Amino acid sequence: MTNHYKNHRESLSALAYTAMIERGLKPDFGAQGLEQLKQIEKNKAENFSQKSGGHEALSEDVQDQTDLLWCSIDNDDSKDLDQLTVCKPLKDGSLVVMVAIADVDSLVPRNSPLDQHAKDNTTSVYTSARVFPMLPNELSTDLTSLNFDSPRLALVCEMHFDAAGHELGFSIYRSKVINRAKLAYDAVSDWLDNKGPLPEAASRVKHMDQQLIDQDKWAQKLRALRHAAGALEFQSIQPRALFKNDLIHELQEQPHNRARQLIEEFMVAANGCIARFLTSKGYSCIRRVVRSPEKWQRIVKVAAQYGEHLPVAPDSLALERFLAKRHKADPLTFPDLSLVIVKLMGSGEYVLERPNDKSNIGHFGLAVLHYAHSTAPNRRYPDLITQRILKAALRGVNSPYSNAELEVLALHCTTQEDASKKVERQLRKSEAALLLQSHLGQSFKGVISGVNEAGYWVRIFIPPAEGKLIGLNEHLELGHPVNVKLVHTNVERGYIDFELRH
Repeated sequence: MTNHYKNHRESLSALAYTAMIERGLKPDFGAQGLEQLKQIEKNKAENFSQKSGGHEALSEDVQDQTDLLWCSIDNDDSKDLDQLTVCKPLKDGSLVVMVAIADVDSLVPRNSPLDQHAKDNTTSVYTSARVFPMLPNELSTDLTSLNFDSPRLALVCEMHFDAAGHELGFSIYRSKVINRAKLAYDAVSDWLDNKGPLPEAASRVKHMDQQLIDQDKWAQKLRALRHAAGALEFQSIQPRALFKNDLIHELQEQPHNRARQLIEEFMVAANGCIARFLTSKGYSCIRRVVRSPEKWQRIVKVAAQYGEHLPVAPDSLALERFLAKRHKADPLTFPDLSLVIVKLMGSGEYVLERPNDKSNIGHFGLAVLHYAHSTAPNRRYPDLITQRILKAALRGVNSPYSNAELEVLALHCTTQEDASKKVERQLRKSEAALLLQSHLGQSFKGVISGVNEAGYWVRIFIPPAEGKLIGLNEHLELGHPVNVKLVHTNVERGYIDFELRH
């Protein structure tokens, strides 16, 4: 690469491609996978006709729910739509919520070449310049995506909540669905908060406005109940690079708004129901867990620095109260405290869960005991594994996976997910370095965002970026406000160096 980076998108794409390989991920689909894709596309007129309503003709075990007001809510640029939501208020004040999950398994048989590629990477990798999809775009953004106005097969998790948000029961079944409105988080959230108009895609569908109001209302009830049980509220800074004519012109933060909370709550609920359903039917599955923090005493020490006392034993409710208090007291530096706590808690992992296990690990951060990733089969391989087991359970046949296979897959999925996150994190640093390289010598306001044996780290506000503070001979605490001067950038490595200005 030249030092000029005349085409930012192209340069970052090349960096991402190299990072994928260095982390043991495959950026390209192999020849066999592409041949399988050609065969799928060749037969799609037969296999995906409007008459059959999606991937296959409807069978007796598939309901027809194409008349419901299904909608998708995702990022502005998302094309791999994994789930739809719809709700039905009942006369007694309760609510039925349905989450439809794309039936990816119908097109990607186990052990096929495309399935093997998905198993190798286990996840889609998202960078601002280029996306490396787990499945080819022709599938994940088209034939297996719950696209607007397109009949599709799905697995539906139907949940019944009382007026306070407590679950009364659930059922799971296969169904045919149609996305009536493709919506985006920010626009929906602005409307819910009376900051913007009803999105045009929603305004074209009669009663979709009331749908969104009802979904938001119950999602907030579910959210309140989870936080009362100790669900942790974190805030991360993960800016996305915005391009203009293939040059980065801005780094934009993604707010965790009401629309994101809406989808998060319904997905957490559905993932919990699916995990419990498989256990009740005697099927092993892969669970997503966050263990009780082994470094809890270090978390206790962090809280003590703020004058707060946490119990000796891990307590998610006490930690949530501390985090909520700090968020209210100092929202500016809360993302930095969040990152410290997240690192001390340890990352999530996938584990084998047998139906007769007595020691369920659960998800410490979400404050739920049963949680299986299942709602994003286009972009996460554990979800596709779960979908296959779920379909076997619905048919009453043996699981397609043995416990030994699931144990190996769980470990592999954890390893590859960690690798994909490192690629995404590395590219975010390179994006920031690329944007800032023309600002050497300029001053910025920021806060100390990290303190460890390697030194000090500073987060600047405009643009939102983080770098190392060099040449510092004094002690500064986390969250300390600073003025810094940019002295060095390295795009390939994502290095950004600042000096303190007094």
